[in-house]
This record gives sequence, structure tokens and C-alpha cells, in this order.
Amino acid sequence: MKDLLIEKMYELTKKPYQKFIKKGIAWNVTPKELITYKEDSLGFHLGCFLLKYNFEMQPKLEDHDVIHVLTNTGVTVVDEIAMQYFLLGNGKKSAYLFMVICIGTVFYPTHMKHFKYNYKRGKDAHQFHDLNFYKMLSIPVKTIQSTFNIK
Repeated sequence: MKDLLIEKMYELTKKPYQKFIKKGIAWNVTPKELITYKEDSLGFHLGCFLLKYNFEMQPKLEDHDVIHVLTNTGVTVVDEIAMQYFLLGNGKKSAYLFMVICIGTVFYPTHMKHFKYNYKRGKDAHQFHDLNFYKMLSIPVKTIQSTFNIK
């Protein structure tokens, strides 16, 4: 029930967030186009991630899926909350991030050890949450992870 509530909150907030908060330009690229990149590249791995979970690119929210790929984070509700903890540790601050962390902490207190672990992972990594990932699609994932100490 908690998972459904959080997923519904995401669906309700996604469109206003895309329209009024996110300032970037949509990438206008499909998962099938992404998998034409070299097999070690961020673009290829992003395409595989999207196809594996049958996801479509969300306009102006593409970075979110890139973070999943770079941090090897799953797509369950608990994984999503853990990823927001990672991003907080990495220096990101946004109303959406704080909302997810607050609600996630209240709904999933038994996962605090996992959330703290991901916060520390984000803190240990060099700040990368604000990069222009579109320009990095041809770079090998391992190179990005190594450069930014993403473990």
C-alpha cells in the first residue's frame, strides 16, 4: 500500500515538476537510438536500462535514469528513496528530493541503514549530479564512475 501511495504521488507531481521546475531541454532520443552507441558507453547502458524496465524517456527528466545507471540503483520504491539519499550526499538539494526523503524515511524506517549507506556513497563520490549527461552519452560508464568515484 505504501508503494502504491508513493507511486501515485510521483505520477501526480511529475507533470508540474517537468513543466515548472525543470529548465532543461528534452533530449528527444529513444532507447533504440541509445543502444546504437558503443557497448561500454553511457548511452548504450542507458538504452539497455530503459529497455530492460520497458521505460520511456521522460522529457526533461532524463538525468534521473542516468543516475540509476551510474549508481547501479534498482527501480523499486525503496531503491528510488535510496537514490535520493545518494543524491543528497552528493550535494543535490531540491524540494522533490526532500519530499521523497521525508516520506520515504517515515514510510520505510526499517531501511534506514540502507538509506544511510547510500547517503555515504553519494558523499564519497565527487559531485556529479549536475553534469550535462547528454554530452556524456558516448563516454564509457566505467570512466565516468571512476572519474567521479561512484561506487
